[in-house]
Formats: sequence, structure tokens, C-alpha cells
Amino acid sequence: MGTPNILLTRIDNRLVHGQVGVTWTNTLGANLVVVANDEVSQDPVQQSLMEMVLPDTVQARFFSIEKTIRIIGKAAPHQKILLVVRTPQDALKLVKGGVPIKEINVGNMHFAEGKKQLSATVSVDKNDIATFKELDQLGIKLDVRGIPNESGKNMMELLKNA
Repeated sequence: MGTPNILLTRIDNRLVHGQVGVTWTNTLGANLVVVANDEVSQDPVQQSLMEMVLPDTVQARFFSIEKTIRIIGKAAPHQKILLVVRTPQDALKLVKGGVPIKEINVGNMHFAEGKKQLSATVSVDKNDIATFKELDQLGIKLDVRGIPNESGKNMMELLKNA
């Protein structure tokens, strides 16, 4: 298996929307968005809604977490990949499954009951905190940033107050 050309791995509970579809793909020069999500991999309606926000020059693939682990190494070198997951737990499964992720952009994790807000766009619960700590221990850089041109924050610094 080769090493896939993953330009960025992003956690975003909305997965693909205008910000990801246009701003991130253009800034990165990505030509393929891989959505690794068990639910969306089975939902053609959600898939077509996400494809609608992507530029014509960018393709999309919707795979389960397991299928992503199994086939991402077969990506062609010319495929410049933006890998998107919904949760830190999904990101951890990919890392443990051997997907070569060195850095994760933590984009959107909406506030909900039982979650603590760390930034304008990121809220976490105890499970998320434990998962981010495990990713950090595995040597993954965790960068909190909504859009490419804003300055990132280190997730582990934000978690010190959580």
C-alpha cells in the first residue's frame, strides 16, 4: 500500500458544507474530499447535498470508517485529499487503523448539554477530552481552526482549562 496524499484531516460535525467545500479545498489545493463516516456512507441524500457545495474540480468519496482504513492507501499520488470526519473518536479509529494522519484540524464540534465550550466553534465532553488526549499521546498535532486564514490554537492548551 502506498502513502495517500492527505493534505488535511478535519473534524467537523457538519462534515462538508460551504466552508469546507470551498474555502478549505481551494486553500489546500485539494481535488478529492473523502468523508469517513459510517452513517453518511449509506445515505445518498446527505452525499448529494455535500457534493453540491464542492467546486466542479473536486471529487467526493463517502466511505465508512472501516472502508477508509482499508482503501485509502490505494489512493493515486495525484489525488490531493481532504479527509473529513464527524468526531474525534472517528479520527482516532482511522489513526489506530493505520491511516497516516500527522495533524488534525479541529473545526466544528457543536455545543450540546454536557459539553464544555473551548472556543467559538469547539465544545467537548469527557469522552472527547479522553480521545484528544489519546491522539496527542500518539503524536498527532491538534489544531483548532475554523477557516484557513485564522490563527490556529493548540487543542491541548485549550483542554488544560476543561
